[in-house]
Amino acid sequence: MGAKMVDFGGWDMPLEYSGILAEHDAVRTRAGIFDVSHMGEIEISGREALDLVQWVSCNDASNLAIGQAHYSGLMTDRGTFVDDLLVHKISDDRYFLCVNASNQDRDFEHIVEHNRFGAVLENAGGRYSQLAIQGPRTLEILQPLASVPIAPILYYYFSFGKLCGVDCLIARTGYTGEDGFEIYFEPRYSEKLWDEILAAGKSFGLIPCGLGARNTLRLEAGMCLYGHEIDETTTPLEAGLGWICKLGKGPFLGNEVIAEQKKAGVRRKLVGFEMLDRRIGRDGYPVMVAGEETGRVTSGGPAPFLKKNIGMAYVPAASAAAGTPIEISIRGGLAPGRITPLPFYKRSRQTP
Repeated sequence: MGAKMVDFGGWDMPLEYSGILAEHDAVRTRAGIFDVSHMGEIEISGREALDLVQWVSCNDASNLAIGQAHYSGLMTDRGTFVDDLLVHKISDDRYFLCVNASNQDRDFEHIVEHNRFGAVLENAGGRYSQLAIQGPRTLEILQPLASVPIAPILYYYFSFGKLCGVDCLIARTGYTGEDGFEIYFEPRYSEKLWDEILAAGKSFGLIPCGLGARNTLRLEAGMCLYGHEIDETTTPLEAGLGWICKLGKGPFLGNEVIAEQKKAGVRRKLVGFEMLDRRIGRDGYPVMVAGEETGRVTSGGPAPFLKKNIGMAYVPAASAAAGTPIEISIRGGLAPGRITPLPFYKRSRQTP
């Protein structure tokens, strides 16, 4: 389809098709389709499945209803991230985890290492392809192709049904800040679903989108990316993800460290910033607060829909208030910016 291809963690991936700006705009205003089959899937089953999920992740999976998903962290015993992931409750004894592609094997080995409960584990990525259809017109595009009503699927819930005659797990989740669905299915149907969804969505303005727009969309929505905002050196509290840490649920890997950090207070915080001139604070650029370097930009670039240059970075907790002036070191010069609340962009909630 004329995509510009790049290596992404060992995967040959489309960076863009028609251009990052056009693809970004399509998702914000109409709809875009992403092939995210590189994402990893891990299945945990058996009577002890919940016990294992609870032990290795920080959110409280005991609160999930069948057919519900949540965002969580796969934790080290130091209270830091092995990865971030989505946990789907298929049944009382089966959980479906979607993890980052480059971390899939490591995540699986980590869970196996900590499986003191005897749960059954499968590194299932090879059994699934995944497409993400995102944007305000997604429901109109997909419903005529579905064998089940998908409008009643609430945000962060999922259902099973056919799309284009293919059995799918249909989840109302996404990584763009827009309404949309992520669908999981057997890889042999990948081209069929891609082609038929694209054809059905053409009149709605649906276009194929690559990694570039996926990154600018999630940055505008203030969503963390593993290896940038979160990694094995960062805790959920530092990353502004304390809401996924349920310290009252019972013990989990790293919970004592996180509880102590919550009591003492974090020394640094992840913040959003916007540039005050036309320069761009890109990933890795030094961040200055009150004349001192405090860290580096974790993610930064243009925000196509907001039409300004934005980014995220860690700064000392005492300097994390919105409105605080900062400077980004760019090729020997200092470009002015200021801390702004996250997320930069939040869609109007017209869907359930």
